[in-house]
Amino acid sequence: MTFQKRRVGNTALEVSALGLGTASLAGNMSAVDESAAAATIPHAIDKGVTLVDTAPFYGFGKAEHLTGDGIRAHRDQVVLSTKVGRLLAPQIGPYAREHSWHQPYPFVDVYDYTYDGIMRSHADSLQRLGTNRIDILLVHDIGPETQGDNAPKCWAELESGGYRAMTELKASGAVKAIGLGVNEWEILMEAFELGDWDVFLLAGRYTLLEQTSLSPFLETCLQRSASIICGGPFNSGLLVGGGTYNYTTAPQHLVDKVATIETVCRAHGVDLPAAALQFPLAHRAVCSVLPGPRTVSEFDQIAAWWNQPIPGQFWADLAGAGLIAEGTPLPNGETA
Repeated sequence: MTFQKRRVGNTALEVSALGLGTASLAGNMSAVDESAAAATIPHAIDKGVTLVDTAPFYGFGKAEHLTGDGIRAHRDQVVLSTKVGRLLAPQIGPYAREHSWHQPYPFVDVYDYTYDGIMRSHADSLQRLGTNRIDILLVHDIGPETQGDNAPKCWAELESGGYRAMTELKASGAVKAIGLGVNEWEILMEAFELGDWDVFLLAGRYTLLEQTSLSPFLETCLQRSASIICGGPFNSGLLVGGGTYNYTTAPQHLVDKVATIETVCRAHGVDLPAAALQFPLAHRAVCSVLPGPRTVSEFDQIAAWWNQPIPGQFWADLAGAGLIAEGTPLPNGETA
């Protein structure tokens, strides 16, 4: 099995259009058997995936260890992405705030977007991954929905030194591409004011369910030659038969919208998750779609959905029913 490849911004990197996210493998929201998680990464690479994304935050170090072990025998085949903005400190006793990780490593995340914090985060990740290089480095979760009242302080740290650290790491060749990994497209528009970026990992904001980032953000990405990795293509479960959206109970109006989309799916014999996976890549700014399987069998199901034939009329009918935002590029080559 092979997957189409797309270039990352103006860099020399090319990534598979289907990538592999590792948050789920680290036990996000539910426990995952560690041997099953460990087997999933090399299996995906063997099937043709070349983009593997991880972060120190995922399982408080667990995902980076799993990822490093999983890619080591295939390192030259893989474009490795990880994140900065959180350092890990030893955790003793009960956690002071809630988290979603099951069986994490005994650490706690500490936000740090300063010059020194980003340099240290990059060095620490090399150690946890057991590798000598990281290809894509992303500033993680710096938006106000994540940071709340702490957001201005975090942004000031990035502005006053963190961005310089990112550009120095790229200029030195330590990393090949820099960007941000967030759930909010609005903060990425502010990032464009700060400087130039190669790629953004945007989770859940450009999906079959919602296209809120279409304008002006994706338009700006084309103008600035920045690529998008679409994380959360299932909106954390709602587009794959679950009841969650943004990792919480889905609001009724979105449940109703998904039910209407499913009606169109049934009329054309299309699986809803297949449509969700194939939809984002129609936009020229999108270089990869990043689901998060927990097991080999889940990855194989995702690959089957990815390769499922979908008739062009299906996309036309979705657009005609007002289920896709006007001006959205469709996989059939048309525009909603």
